[in-house]
Amino acid sequence: MLAAILKKPGKIELEEIKVPEISKSEILVKVQVALTCGTDLKAYKRGHKVIPMPGLFGHEFSGTIVKKGRYVKKFKEGDDIMTVHSAPCFACPYCKKELFNLCNNIMKTKILGAFSEYIVIPEHILKVNTFHKPKNVSFIEAAFLEPLSCVVHGIRNIDIKEDDNVIVIGAGPIGLLHLLVLKMNNPRLIMVDKHLEKLKVAKKLGADHVLLSSHTKHHKEIADIGFDYVFECTGTVDVWEDSINLVRRGGTVILFGGCPSGTKVSYSTERIHYDEITLKGVFHFTPSDVKYAYEILCERKVNVSGLISGIYSLKEVRKAFEMLAEGKGIKYAIIP
Repeated sequence: MLAAILKKPGKIELEEIKVPEISKSEILVKVQVALTCGTDLKAYKRGHKVIPMPGLFGHEFSGTIVKKGRYVKKFKEGDDIMTVHSAPCFACPYCKKELFNLCNNIMKTKILGAFSEYIVIPEHILKVNTFHKPKNVSFIEAAFLEPLSCVVHGIRNIDIKEDDNVIVIGAGPIGLLHLLVLKMNNPRLIMVDKHLEKLKVAKKLGADHVLLSSHTKHHKEIADIGFDYVFECTGTVDVWEDSINLVRRGGTVILFGGCPSGTKVSYSTERIHYDEITLKGVFHFTPSDVKYAYEILCERKVNVSGLISGIYSLKEVRKAFEMLAEGKGIKYAIIP
């Protein structure tokens, strides 16, 4: 089969490799759509600790089962599926506390290789995080299950109200997914980014107001509001630090974007203490997040297709990442 191999930062090569074998509890899936994502882009630009190189990469996908193990009862060959690339072990200390997204083994047992013609879904992912794709959901929309699960993990337990003021910093794919999920509760929402083209997409997807980040500190609307919730979706140290200046007293800052390893931030102890600010880190997802993301995709409560900037074949995957590295586009669909 044809597969994209991330050799080192900045270098992707296409290779013919063997179609993987499956065990009696696994399925072999023909990838119908794989999506680019921010983690893939970070690995392509500078490397990433959870994406070994050289190796297969890509983890947002949907497809069709072409072979199943004899012990698999939930699915049959020919079924269209939507899934994610990980699942908890349910046995480690964090899983026993139901902190499934912090499972000690979740990153050790994840799967990569969506930028290939075929991929194997192992038993632990098949059991809890794999679903039948309904006909009303396209393969492109179905491939959003993984990033949407990450986004709803940070939002589901927050009581966003219609009259709340919310700001999302970063109009990349994750920031725009935050926009779509947040607007289900219809708060007043401002989207901030340094790219005008991305802000145009945000406006089209329902942002009440958009603002170039170079204007953030001086814009009267920003200064006067005092946001109930601030969502940081850039993974940039100075934006992490500046986020606290945008939240009202008693407000919450959700720190979603992952900063480079080894970086540190500092905050005013006075602000956090006397204004009772909540700073919350967000990582990965739980099986209940995946199920919820699956439900809102199937019920078409979010229009994720608006985030696709273009479609490329697997042979053109390098072009897609070159475009992203130049700041062009939001998300690209790769069709093996």
